[in-house]
Amino acid sequence: MVGPIDALSDPTRLRELDLAGVDGWPASNPARRGATGSPRPSYPGVVASRIVVDLQADHGTEADALTLLQRAEVRDVLAWMRLLVDPQDAAAVVRALARPPIELRQTHLARVIQLARRRRLDLVAGLALAIESPQIPPEARERIERFLELHGAASAGSKAERADVLTGRLIELLRARTGSLLTVQEAAEQRDELGRLRELAASFLRSAPQATLADLTRHLASLGRASDIQEPSSALEPAGDQLHDAFCRLREEVLEGVGRIGGRLGELRLDTELDIAHGVARYLELIKLAALLQRSPPYRMGEAIADINARLLAATTPVQREILQTSLLDQDLLAADADPAEGAAPAAGGVAAGARRADAFESQRPPDTSHRGYGEEHSLGPFLPRKGIGLALSASDIETYRSCPLRYKFARVLRIPTAQTLHQRFGIVIHQVLERFHAEGSQTLAEMLELYDAVWRRAGLGEGEAELRKKGRAALTRYHARLAEPGARPVWFERTFDFRLGPHHLRGRVDRVDCVTHEDGRQEHELIDYKTSRPKTPAQLKDDVQLSLYALAAREAWSLESSRQAYYYVLDDRKVPVPAAAGESGAAITETVLEVGEGILAQRFEPTPSRATCSICDYRIVCPVAET
Repeated sequence: MVGPIDALSDPTRLRELDLAGVDGWPASNPARRGATGSPRPSYPGVVASRIVVDLQADHGTEADALTLLQRAEVRDVLAWMRLLVDPQDAAAVVRALARPPIELRQTHLARVIQLARRRRLDLVAGLALAIESPQIPPEARERIERFLELHGAASAGSKAERADVLTGRLIELLRARTGSLLTVQEAAEQRDELGRLRELAASFLRSAPQATLADLTRHLASLGRASDIQEPSSALEPAGDQLHDAFCRLREEVLEGVGRIGGRLGELRLDTELDIAHGVARYLELIKLAALLQRSPPYRMGEAIADINARLLAATTPVQREILQTSLLDQDLLAADADPAEGAAPAAGGVAAGARRADAFESQRPPDTSHRGYGEEHSLGPFLPRKGIGLALSASDIETYRSCPLRYKFARVLRIPTAQTLHQRFGIVIHQVLERFHAEGSQTLAEMLELYDAVWRRAGLGEGEAELRKKGRAALTRYHARLAEPGARPVWFERTFDFRLGPHHLRGRVDRVDCVTHEDGRQEHELIDYKTSRPKTPAQLKDDVQLSLYALAAREAWSLESSRQAYYYVLDDRKVPVPAAAGESGAAITETVLEVGEGILAQRFEPTPSRATCSICDYRIVCPVAET
């Protein structure tokens, strides 16, 4: 039997053990390509965490390693390692920009991503371009230059250095530039954690002396994948615990803010007054939580907050007062204190959610738009997908926001680029084949399979995916045979819709619409959406959004008064009907769309972690939920 350490010296065995890559598929797969089509760096020789954790460790150390990789400062180092290996790893670049020592504001970050996407550049190359853009203000330009300087220093000699030596040098570079205000105990804890990361890297290099930084990065990323996926607690914390937790989090935030604001006082900036005002306002909120914690019970939360607010506001400047009055802290406190029996459910995350600051980004609270200039500069409003007074939304947008608002922010507002997985690319191939087959009026199976081969090659999928290619041919053969079955006649393919729902603009495309003739001669239309994923049961689809929205669109945009809906799982040749949740009035889906639109416009982007959502998320490296 080949042990883990022995396996590292056997290249064949290494390929067999290469189970879980950073992006969710084997590193050797050709699908690991960037936006330009060039191969993305692979990480050969590194195995998944369930096989090897620390090659010289027992199971107790494995748990310690997983805990270590949840620490924010350790994840900062991992992000820099990832971006040095792969400049197209946009999520890692975003974390490096948003966290110390760079701390680029999210509005400036959104602008930089926008510029890079327009020029079809990776983010690192886009940053070099951004410092020349008039859209980037001087403060952001200075921070970008700081990132590029640090990136250059970290990259220098990286190809010649051992991976563990480079990791140690990277840790020292980041520590030297951060300059955080830490207590003696906190500084000692940070040194200990980063020292353990060095030892983890050294241990890996002792077992695999020829390993590169890419190998080490993949190894550490595979260790962290399981720790990134967390289930939310099902039990509500007592109100006192929530208050204390909120106080501790806000205290940490205020301390971080002191260092950040103090550093900015030495810069030539026009918004220094606003920085100070926000720091003071956050400190006053900390005093508010301390006052509530020390208030003698019993008391009514609303009355206590009103009393404390009156005292605090009397000691503030007009700008500080406006910031405090637009904060959502009071709302979160009242929601967490509400009696569930009275129908007021606590807000997501309770008080802690209201006071928590996502470490990677600035506070999620709505901006203070009443102060001239501030709202425009600090709000993500300009980057929301607006159309008229509402939003431009699709079924995918709605499902993404409902599954996790923070994921929607990363994907649709900041628009952080992600690489397509092999399965996504395969699904696109199947959709393109079916679309072109019907659009060109083709009839025979030979024409369909010939089209499949052409689209496969154009997609850059090679011979290495022979099994998947074979599965696709078999699925298309079954699909073609089903077309000849009586009872249903396709009438539209890839039909688009575009209509308004309240203030919002809904758009999308239905893969296929059939006219179904029943035995009694009655006819109705069936909306069909192709899927290449595993089939779901009708029970699993009872709360489905996509086809419920399509049913409403068929009535509003196409004047089809009634229709039925189904998903066709192409690989399994199964058509699963979905109950028409839109019903006569479409009230359920209308309410869902309006709730989602309201949340996006209010910029409520709190994370809602779950195993199902986090396991497929491309933004784990920048997500604060995965940190301790």
